[in-house]
Amino acid sequence: MSNGRVIVGNAADSPGRPGRRRSTSQVELEKVAFALFDRDGFEATTVDDIAKAAGIGRRTFFRYFESKNDVVWGAFTEQLEHMRAQFRNRPAGEALMQSVRAVVVEFNRVSADEVPRHRRRMELILRVPALQAHSTLRYGDWRAVVAEFAAARLGEPLTALRPQAIAYTALGAALAAYEHWLGDPRSDLCEVLDAAFADLAAGFGDAAQRLATR
Repeated sequence: MSNGRVIVGNAADSPGRPGRRRSTSQVELEKVAFALFDRDGFEATTVDDIAKAAGIGRRTFFRYFESKNDVVWGAFTEQLEHMRAQFRNRPAGEALMQSVRAVVVEFNRVSADEVPRHRRRMELILRVPALQAHSTLRYGDWRAVVAEFAAARLGEPLTALRPQAIAYTALGAALAAYEHWLGDPRSDLCEVLDAAFADLAAGFGDAAQRLATR
């Protein structure tokens, strides 16, 4: 979930000066931060705490992340660009909501060894009050990618009702799936998302019919 870049800094945070040097990466810095969040709580952990635990200076921390809040979201901006690329690669004749379903599911696919950290990430994003304002901004970025695709497919302006309604609805379905996944450790996130978006694409008609026949 990282762009793989590595920054090297010394104890004084001045690369050109002699002293102990330490290499780190964005992923490694995330791991250090998450360990501190688990131990001390998100709100009690400071940027200085994270930098010290990672063996880097404060300025080096800000080369990776703009704020402590951004650590929780990881390489989200880069991931959104990948999401845009996935939308561009969907078949032109594919139903719009089928494309959204496929891309959102793939966007959330992580390797088995990354699942615990992804679960912890989503717990922080969805359940830490101090992160809610920042999360709202990130949700807006996510919706924009979906709305751009929908607008292009529909031949409508980005700000038109239908692209925006699709984006907001897709986000709602994704958040419901995340909450369900967090509440059921045995569930698979991609399967939950796929089911939610399949029902969304069908207007929840199949789900209502299943309930009616019980």
